[in-house]
Amino acid sequence: MKRRFAFISAIVFALVIAGCGNSGNNSPATNESANNTTKETAAPEATTAPKKDVTIKMFQFKVEIAEQLNALAEEYEKETGVKVEVETHGGGEDYGALLKAEIASGSEPEIFNNGGYTALVPYMDRATDLSGEPWAKDLLPTAKVPATVDGKLYGMPMNVEGYGLIYNKALFEKAGITEEPKTLSQLKAAAEKLKAAGITPFEATNEWWSMGIHLVNVGLAHQADPKLFIDDLKAGKQTIKGNEAFTQWLDLVDVIFSNAQKDKMTTDYATQVADFASGKAAMMLQGNWTQGDIDKIDPALSLGVLPLPISDEEGTILVGVPNNYIVNSKSANPEEAKAFLNWLVTSETGKKYLTKEFKFIPALSNIETKAEDIGQVAVAIQEKSATALGWNWDMFPDGVTQGFGAAMQEYLGDQISRDQLLEKLDKAVQDIVKQ
Repeated sequence: MKRRFAFISAIVFALVIAGCGNSGNNSPATNESANNTTKETAAPEATTAPKKDVTIKMFQFKVEIAEQLNALAEEYEKETGVKVEVETHGGGEDYGALLKAEIASGSEPEIFNNGGYTALVPYMDRATDLSGEPWAKDLLPTAKVPATVDGKLYGMPMNVEGYGLIYNKALFEKAGITEEPKTLSQLKAAAEKLKAAGITPFEATNEWWSMGIHLVNVGLAHQADPKLFIDDLKAGKQTIKGNEAFTQWLDLVDVIFSNAQKDKMTTDYATQVADFASGKAAMMLQGNWTQGDIDKIDPALSLGVLPLPISDEEGTILVGVPNNYIVNSKSANPEEAKAFLNWLVTSETGKKYLTKEFKFIPALSNIETKAEDIGQVAVAIQEKSATALGWNWDMFPDGVTQGFGAAMQEYLGDQISRDQLLEKLDKAVQDIVKQ
C-alpha cells in the first residue's frame, strides 16, 4: 500500500552529508505535470541592490528559529541597510487564522509562509511569480511542486524536513533494546521493555497541529494514492472510517497514547521537547526541526529516528517541504523582499544561518551541509529517506486539519472511542467542504 515519491531520490542523491552534501513533498500528478512544463528561465546577472531606509515585514510561523531569524535580520540590516521586521506565530497558535486577520486589518507583510497546494489558492492574488529568481534553478525539482501553479513558481521552499519517532539511544540501551523497532509489534515490544526498566516510552503532546497534521498524515500517506484518496474524501466518495490503512493507523496511535506520560493532556510542544531532551521519556513523535531546542538542553544526547509503522510491515518516516516563503505583491516593498530571499540562499551569511543556526536540510542543491551543522536528527532523516512517504495535509482546505486536531485531542483524553474518532475525522472534512 505504500507509495514511494519521486522527491526521495532527489534528497538521497542530492544530499551527501560528508562535506559535499547538497541538500520533498508528495507530488500530485496535476501539479507534477505543471511543474514539468515549467521553462527554465535564465537567472538575472545581478539582483537590484535594495534601497536604504526600507523596512520589510516577515510574518512567519516557525517558532523553532524565531531567535535565530531575528539575529539573521540584524545581519541583513548591517549588510544592506534594509530592516527586516520578523513577527512569529506558531506552536499552539493558529498561524493561518492569524495571517488572515493580519491581512484583514490592512497590514500586508512583504513575506509570509504558506504550505502550497490548496492552502495557496486563497493567496494567489498576492503571490508573486518567483520563477525567474536566481535561486530557482537550484531547487530540488520536487521541492517546487507545492507552490507551482500552471508552470510558475509562487514560493521559495523553506527547507526539506522529515519526522518519525525521535529516540534516546541511551534509554534504549538501558532497557536492553539492541535493535531499532521497525514494525508495530516490535514497537510494542520496545515500549514494554522500556516500562519494565522504569522508563516512560513516549513523550506526547496535546498540540492540535502535531496530532491533527503530523499524526493523521501517517494514515493519509499509507493510501495507495494519497491525492486521489483526499480528493475522494472531499467529494464524499470515500470515508476515513472503514478505510483499512486508517484502521491499522489507529493501532499505532494507541501504542503511543497508551504508553505516554501521565500529564499528556497538559503537555504543550515546548514542554514535550524539553521533557524529552531531559531524559523523561525515550521517544517522541517530532522531526528534525526540534534539534536546536534539544541541543539547548542537552547537546550531548545521542539520538536516532524510528519509522512510524501501522502494521507488521516495516514503517517509514515522512518527508516533505514544510512551508514556502511567499512574496506579497500587494505589500509596499515586494522587490526588497525578493532581494532578501535571494540573499538568504546565496550569501555566505545566509547559507551559514540556514545550515548552522536553523539546522535546515536545504531545498537547494547548491548549499552544502555537514552532519555537525544540521544535527543528528536530520542525518537520521536523510539515512531513512529512501523509503519515506510524503506530506499531504496542505491538500485540504483551511480548517480541516484544525478539525482533525480537535478530534485527536478528544481521543488523547479518552473522551471518544476509536469509531467516534474516525467519524469525527470524516466530519472535519465535510464540515469545511460543505461551507
